[in-house]
Formats: sequence, structure tokens, C-alpha cells
Amino acid sequence: MAVMSVASRRIMSLVTVLLLLCSTSVFSVPTPGGSNGGTTSKPFGTCSKIYTRKEWRRLTLVERAAFLFSVNVLLAKPGITPRSIVAGAKSRYDDLVATHINQTFSIHYVGHFLPFHRYYTWTFEKMLRDETFYDGPFPYWDWHLDVGAGKTQNDFFKSDIWDPILGFGGNGDFLPVPPEQAGFAVPGRTGGGCVKNGAFVNMKVNLGPGADLVGTPRCLARDFSPYFSGRYLAQNQTKVSLAAQNFYAFDRVVEGGPSFEASGIHGGGHYGIGGTLGTMGDLYVSPGDPSFWLHHANLDRVWWSWQKLNYPARLTDMGGPSCIMDYYDANKSPPQACANITLSQPMNLGFADKIKPFVGVTVKDVMNIFDMCYDYEFLLDANGNNIDCSSGSCRPLNSWEYPGPTKIW
Repeated sequence: MAVMSVASRRIMSLVTVLLLLCSTSVFSVPTPGGSNGGTTSKPFGTCSKIYTRKEWRRLTLVERAAFLFSVNVLLAKPGITPRSIVAGAKSRYDDLVATHINQTFSIHYVGHFLPFHRYYTWTFEKMLRDETFYDGPFPYWDWHLDVGAGKTQNDFFKSDIWDPILGFGGNGDFLPVPPEQAGFAVPGRTGGGCVKNGAFVNMKVNLGPGADLVGTPRCLARDFSPYFSGRYLAQNQTKVSLAAQNFYAFDRVVEGGPSFEASGIHGGGHYGIGGTLGTMGDLYVSPGDPSFWLHHANLDRVWWSWQKLNYPARLTDMGGPSCIMDYYDANKSPPQACANITLSQPMNLGFADKIKPFVGVTVKDVMNIFDMCYDYEFLLDANGNNIDCSSGSCRPLNSWEYPGPTKIW
């Protein structure tokens, strides 16, 4: 009997899993009124179901295949952003990238950084549910499973996130940093070339690099730095973030500063995956790498865990500058042009929001994730340990149950 090649076995495995989708509820037809069902009311409608976000390794193989397939549907689906506004936008996925590029300097290093990205990630999830009929768990990436104490560089490279079949693909080949970018070389970078496998091996990043809205279509690139991730995504860094006594301080330590040395857990994910030459390392176009959503879902989980440490008081705890990096001037009296943001701060997603382009929401609207019809399977305690709070009281997770064995469906 002939022995199948590795490539043939991979193709057969993927085909088998995709065929299983037909017999599961991973895809469903949305109910009238949107994926949450019920009647609609501002801002997010009535929840007939609370969707539970799970760590990538907690998704079954069928759910992973369905999620990756659905993202590819958005990559192929025509966008709604007018070419007169963003000439390079071609797909619904590009609609999301375009709004991030357009708002880059008003959504980073500001007080509403976390609220905006909660709204932004929720909109991507809703897009998957309403426009591709995906009905499985929305995944996040628990960095602590791959980096930090007791972990090696190989643990990062071998993470299930980067699986060459049912994952996001791995690193690119090593490329030297061009002379003009020599001053921005991420410590420990190992790649920079095109992704060579995984669900997005043939993906084109249409917009960018940088703020270029005409775009130069190119491959999805990764430039892994396990060193950088190990330094800024380790559990002790998360613990420092969770120790903040108010949102102003929490947001400041999570986002960190614009230099590599001042990075927080936000930069730890971006530069750990994107390095210098990878898509995730580009501040403007980082959502062009689909791993962006898993990283930001986990950032949101850290914020929600922090909110739950003093709940419900932290549902109204908000602060930080309304202008980029104005942390030290934001509290001056009398109020300056860049005063602290409040719960009434408006946010919009441009054409990424198909139902209400440019209408948007306020920070107050996104402070409680239950109002947005989702929750997390596991949260974090004050030390950054995973806990299960599903029974009403929280308990630590045992090593044998998290992440747990991989299931087919």
C-alpha cells in the first residue's frame, strides 16, 4: 500500500474536518433582528443568547476549521467602503482594516483605547455571525500558555495558534531589516517573510503598509520574536496590569509607551508576532493579520477580569487623554483641548459597521460585556491565574483541565 505524503495527509485531514461542519451547529442562520435575536434597541439589541469566548485550544477542531473558513469568507466578500474614500479596500475584511488605518492616531495611547478595541473586536465577531453564519465560540489567545516562566522559544513556535493546517500559520523566513528601519529592529526578531502555511497562506494584505489607503497588495508577513513576547506577555506583566487601582493607571500600563522598552501587554503581542517586518508590527495595518483578533480578545479579557475584581464599581471607571500620548497634560486645570475622556466619549467604525456607518456608540455603551451579549469561559484572578467563575463563585483551574485535551467536535 502506498504511503501518503505529509502534504496529502494534511489536505485529507482538513477536508475531513470541513465535511464534519455540515453535521454541526457551528454555522447557523441568524434570527431576525441580528445574531442575538429579539428586538433591537440602542446600542446593541436584546440578547437572546450570551456567546462564550474561549481560548483557541478550547475550540474543537471543527470549530477551529469553521472559524478560519469564516474569516476567509470575509476576505473574499466585497467590501462596502467607497473606493473614492479608500481606493485599496476590496473586501469586507478590508472595511475593518481601513477604519483602523483612518483612526490610528485617535485610538492608540488614548483613554478610550480599550473601549474602542472592545467595540472593534465585537464588530468583527458580529460580522462573522451575521455575514458568514459562524455560530461557534469567538477565540482568544491566552499568551501564558506559550510564553513566560518555564517556557522556551520552541513553546512559542509550536503553539496551536500557529498550526500549519487548523491554525493561523507560522513565521516567515528570516529577512534582514532594511537600513532605513535599522533603528526600529524589534529585539529577538526571527522572520519577516511571507507566512508559508496555515489558513491564510494565500491571503493578500491589500491596504498599507503604514497609512497608505491606496495599498500595495502583498502577502501576510510574520516576524516572530519569542524573546519580546516572553518579556512583555509573561504572567508577571499581566499581574502588574491587574494591580492598577484605577482605569487611568490600568490603561497606561496595558498599552505602555511607543518605544519597545516601554511596551505593555498590548505591544508584547503585536511585536512578538509582527516584529519589525510583519503585518502585526505595523501600527496602522495590524488588523491585516487575523491573529490580531485573538490578541485583542485576550486584552479585552484582561480588562474584563480587572473590572470584575471590583465589580460593579469599575463599570463606570474611565479616564485617560483624548489626544494621543497626552497622559501628563490630561489632568490640567482649567481643562485643556485634550481633557480626560468620559463615558460619553463617542466612537465609530466608519463603513466597518454595516448597519450604522459613522453613527457608532459611546464608551458607556461598551463598559459591560453582558450588554454586548458575550462573556469569557475563564477569567483571571489578581495574580493572572485562570479561574472559572461559571458557578457564581470563582475557583482556580487545575493544570489537567486547562487547556485540556483537543476534541474533534
